[in-house]
Amino acid sequence: MTQDEFLDVVMPFKDKVFRLAKRLLVSHEEAEDATQEILLKLWKNRAQMQNYRNVEAFAMTMTKNFSLDKLKSKHAQNLKIVHSNYQDKNASLQKQVELRDSVDWVSKIIEELPEQQKIILQLRDVEQYEFSEIAEMLEMNETAIRVALSRARKTIREKLTKTHNYGVR
Repeated sequence: MTQDEFLDVVMPFKDKVFRLAKRLLVSHEEAEDATQEILLKLWKNRAQMQNYRNVEAFAMTMTKNFSLDKLKSKHAQNLKIVHSNYQDKNASLQKQVELRDSVDWVSKIIEELPEQQKIILQLRDVEQYEFSEIAEMLEMNETAIRVALSRARKTIREKLTKTHNYGVR
């Protein structure tokens, strides 16, 4: 596989690899490092890429495993989930503060979810993968994916509702 062929295959989903890594790891820098590592592994194994049914799913599985391994490593104590890419340029300052606060609450709630639910939520709701693709990536059946996603959404909804109703978490 030539460099151009490799880039044609990998470039369409490299941002998804980064976003999944960023969801699971802390910082922009950690996610960039993980993305670079995944792309390097794919490059080194480019001769075998024809053997993969779905290179994107394979890359996302590699990203998940790499990120989880990194989280388990000794220096993982400093890592946390950060998600703050929403910004409305036309909103009033008060509305921006409220939106930012809501995003922060959702991020904190997601941070408390079990790892599997975090991954499924990221892949389905952020990356817009189909259930069959997520099942392949995580080596789970689709029913288990749907159940985990439902539980994650329910937890987020309940905790966010409780926060907004009482003002305290």
